[in-house]
Amino acid sequence: MSAAPPMSGSVGDGLHSRYRTLWGGVDEMLDADGSLRPVWRRFVHMLDDLTETELAARFARAQQYMRDAGVYYRAYDHPGGPREREWPLSPLPVLIDAAEWRDIGAGLVQRADLLERVVADLHGPQQLVADGLLPPELIAANPEFLRPMVGVPPRGGHYLHFCAFELGRGPDGRWWVLGDRTQAPSGAGFALENRVATVRAFPDLPEDMHLHRLAGFFRRFRDALLDLAEGRMGAIGVLTPGPNNETYYEHAWIARYLGFLLLEGDDLTVRDGAMHVRTVSGMQPVSVLWRRVDAAFVDPLELRADSWIGTPGAVAALRAGSLSMVNALGSGVVETRAMQAFMPRICQALTGRGLQLPGIATWWCGLAAGRELAVAQADRMLIGPAFSTRLPYEDPQATLPGAQLDPDERQRLLQRLQVEGAQWVAQEAVTLSTTPVYIDGRLEPRPFVLRAFVARTPDGWEVMPGGFARIGAQADTRAIAMQLGGQAADVWVVGERPVVQETLLSGGYLQRRDPAALPSRAAENLLWLGRYTERSEAIARILRAYHVRLAELGDHPLPLLDVLGEYLDRIGIDVIDPIPSGLLRSLDGAATSAGRIRDRFSPDGWGALHDLSTTANRFAERVSAGDDASRAVTVLLRKLAGFSGLLHENMYRSTGWHFLEIGRRIERGVQLAELLGLLFHADAPAGLQQALLEIADSVMTHRNRYGVNAGAQSVLDLLALDGANPRSVMFQVDVLRDAFAQLPATGAPHAMPDFAKQAMRLHTEMSIRDAGTVDAACLAGLARDIAGLYNGVSRAYFQ
Repeated sequence: MSAAPPMSGSVGDGLHSRYRTLWGGVDEMLDADGSLRPVWRRFVHMLDDLTETELAARFARAQQYMRDAGVYYRAYDHPGGPREREWPLSPLPVLIDAAEWRDIGAGLVQRADLLERVVADLHGPQQLVADGLLPPELIAANPEFLRPMVGVPPRGGHYLHFCAFELGRGPDGRWWVLGDRTQAPSGAGFALENRVATVRAFPDLPEDMHLHRLAGFFRRFRDALLDLAEGRMGAIGVLTPGPNNETYYEHAWIARYLGFLLLEGDDLTVRDGAMHVRTVSGMQPVSVLWRRVDAAFVDPLELRADSWIGTPGAVAALRAGSLSMVNALGSGVVETRAMQAFMPRICQALTGRGLQLPGIATWWCGLAAGRELAVAQADRMLIGPAFSTRLPYEDPQATLPGAQLDPDERQRLLQRLQVEGAQWVAQEAVTLSTTPVYIDGRLEPRPFVLRAFVARTPDGWEVMPGGFARIGAQADTRAIAMQLGGQAADVWVVGERPVVQETLLSGGYLQRRDPAALPSRAAENLLWLGRYTERSEAIARILRAYHVRLAELGDHPLPLLDVLGEYLDRIGIDVIDPIPSGLLRSLDGAATSAGRIRDRFSPDGWGALHDLSTTANRFAERVSAGDDASRAVTVLLRKLAGFSGLLHENMYRSTGWHFLEIGRRIERGVQLAELLGLLFHADAPAGLQQALLEIADSVMTHRNRYGVNAGAQSVLDLLALDGANPRSVMFQVDVLRDAFAQLPATGAPHAMPDFAKQAMRLHTEMSIRDAGTVDAACLAGLARDIAGLYNGVSRAYFQ
């Protein structure tokens, strides 16, 4: 596409007066004569009143919100493998008039009802095939058609509960459905995050814009799922493939926002035909799973045997009617491209009406007419995989643009389609409408696709008043997918009259959730988050003591440096590097553990951990040994203290907090006991006692209690046996003993678990000791016994 010449209808001297639309399509902001569309006028005039500096500051505020909230998606195009990327927000929204949105919504509701009927028929009487409305070979070969689900009606009576639709406006001004999303639709959470960020950029919107809010849509869908769960008979979970999925952030965000459990396949088990989640309180029933896992991977027993992310027996639980799956397994059959070819005829047959929102013109090449038309009219066709659920712009490598084929290539294509036509569809190439984006101080038109959402409620389908737009990086449709450089923008539905300012909160009776119903996987990751955080701090404190002394002595030999260096080497830290890779690995371990429990992690906590990791990696690239390293490590220690403070002060004292605290105390106890063992080194160097006090952050405490002279006895008394010192081994054992008492019971009622007994024994043994009876063997035994407490906790709650 090429840019159009200046349009005579442009008005004003603001940003939009320099805006030029593209040939061959519709623009959302400007009419055909170049004048502003009414729905955009108030917003654009507000933009015109802002300077470039003011606009840049507003857009930076929106981007900063996304970074602070930790919004990301996982990109798979990086040479080093998948990696997290910041959510590519385009801070200018797409504006749609409320009256037009009502028409769109009516078409989406009609389409959702139609898809429900098709999915129900294919998994039931299959009358559409019997009547010739769907070719049997199209369904039989469709990988999303799951035979084990035939004849398994959903418990709630409906196959579809949450759907998304890819929409585009064509050159004639009408909206078209480019694709249906019924398998495990993503993006609703991103839409809400887009809204929050965009409103941060424009907090002073004119009141008469009457922007429709999104919270009410989520509240009513949440309440519908609660109804589907039949009260308190079982938990509701968001089923995720795990942190490696490209939209995992959204899975965690949705679970946290709606108050549901975030679950992986390994968290679940089926017993006696019912789904349960493994929690630290034992097996708890699950009534509803809002799945974000492709259906074939949900049950390795009856579906894909190679799935590592499913739960054996899930299909059996559905057959038994004990579980509702949102959406039902097998609902992805209507997502595939080939199904688009038959939807107009099916709609007419089932409803007596045409589609209110037509789909993109599609021909299945499994039929002779489709094959011939694909070649005869190749100039306007895109030929792609029949059973792909991706749109052509999302999968350009698998899609053949017919206009680029020469006559010989067309002939070869026809021959290929004669043999394997059932595997291909021809779809009419789409010219999408454009919307303005802000680039280098100018507004530029870019094509976009709008993703809209509908949710089933007791009152019928509800349409989200908005959605999000995926905007192309270039002036054509080849780079709209975010994996290919596209951006995402909020979609504003602007009304003619004031709208109700809804929130997620709703009335009703007070209901407290049992805080002990913590999935075992989440508990284990919380414990390891505590361990990795504490381990990182211990490493950093020893490194600082090492580099402070290195800076003081330069090249002069110091036995203390050898002792500290040997200890660090023993725990996998190479002091050759000022910021060793072992420290970075420990921080990465904390980030990995936190990443697996994003639904239980506050944005502030995640931001602090991300900042810590980023800072450490930056230091590793440029810090030199000695004074430079000691100052860098001090910065990391302050950031670690800030992160730990956030966890300690802001985290609710639930079962999860106790597991986090147990991890911290086990790690600190082990590290302290092992470090104190250096006092009994055969050639314990001068200054070791002072170094240990520094590492344990107890110099001032020691001075106040024992005077200025540090001796082995006083160091052992303070750091091993003083229960009032939060840096002592005794303090860690004391906290562990109390934390174990707060954990849910395991085994026989009122029976104390072995690890709790061991903690009590350790506490008693340490209570009757004095510094003179603490030796190397005692400290080694302490380190071993404290480390062993983890094994007992793991056996009781994680295995």
